[in-house]
Amino acid sequence: MTGQKQDEVNALDGAGSRTALVVEDDQIIATVVEHLLSRRGFTVEIARDGRQALAFIEAKPKPAIVVLDVMLPYVDGFDLIKAIRAHATWSEVPVVMLTAKSQEQYIVRALDNGANDYVVKPFRPGELLARIRRVTNSS
Repeated sequence: MTGQKQDEVNALDGAGSRTALVVEDDQIIATVVEHLLSRRGFTVEIARDGRQALAFIEAKPKPAIVVLDVMLPYVDGFDLIKAIRAHATWSEVPVVMLTAKSQEQYIVRALDNGANDYVVKPFRPGELLARIRRVTNSS
């Protein structure tokens, strides 16, 4: 397929035009999630801690999805959800929590603070992708 034809196909199906922000301090998990999302047409940005994520929120255009850990250096995932929901252009961005915190109190807190979904580590890649598809309304 020619470059122009491929660009037209990408424009029609949204591939290549979606950005995902992955906020994860574990290098292996960040790499796995980046691989999963990039294979589905996302451009993936990674923040390794809460401060990097806050800087991204303030400086970058809103992404199609945020995949967010709870336990992060400097600023935790709960405070990041609040920052996302309070930001004028990011407030409606879907947020999927991806965390080892499996207790009900953490799940309820994340959902009450505005998370769209909550996935517990260790996670199943297919389940994570299905939940991301659901909240981004993509196929």
